[in-house]
Amino acid sequence: MEHPGWQPRRTAAVEPDLPAGVTPPGTRGRILEEALGLFAEAGFAGTSIRRIGSAVGINSATLYAHYPSKEHVLAHLVLIGHEELHARLTEAVQSTRGADAATRLVALVRAHADVHTRFPLLAIVTDGEIHSLAPDLAAPALELRHSCWQLLLDVIEQGVADGVFTVSEPLLAATAISAMGVRVAHWFGPDQPYTRERIARAHGEFALRILGAAHADAVAGADTAAAADTDAVAGADPGADADR
Repeated sequence: MEHPGWQPRRTAAVEPDLPAGVTPPGTRGRILEEALGLFAEAGFAGTSIRRIGSAVGINSATLYAHYPSKEHVLAHLVLIGHEELHARLTEAVQSTRGADAATRLVALVRAHADVHTRFPLLAIVTDGEIHSLAPDLAAPALELRHSCWQLLLDVIEQGVADGVFTVSEPLLAATAISAMGVRVAHWFGPDQPYTRERIARAHGEFALRILGAAHADAVAGADTAAAADTDAVAGADPGADADR
């Protein structure tokens, strides 16, 4: 096995993308989209209002008519990112209600990885720039972040109580699992061969192993078979992904 040779960088070469239905119409929406790309590439501190306005094709005064400050633009993007993640994780929990902890964990972890591969630039800004916000602007997103954490911790706690997970440090394990998904956004892009589904499957397996799940091997075997079936349908290209 050889290292794929990805180049270290802040973002992968992907276009700014926001979840369906959240982008405001007109100039306000274009401000969000352009700011997303700029914040992801240069960071909040390295992006000026003038640069955002130039990318949109407006002057600073016009931009201020839509957002009171650069910080408010960031706050809107950070909230969108947290709302999307919270919605996906909540859906994963609800869809596996009544199932064993391992099944619920895999659903959660796969949803987490999927959000970070579908919206990598939004994930980078959401996770990496929230510290730039004043407490009152960050508060709504931080509340959602806490709720997302609790969803994961509750499933891990259930698994430990049921004897499904044998991990000795549940909180550290949850931190490792979360960090694994967050980092995907920094390298996932068109220059690597993995599909979103393949990454999500792998992350589910990794999470089970981190937690010492009793049937991690069985889950991994089932995923391998499913992956083989998918690749057979998709064709010879292991990186084919029509949705990417």
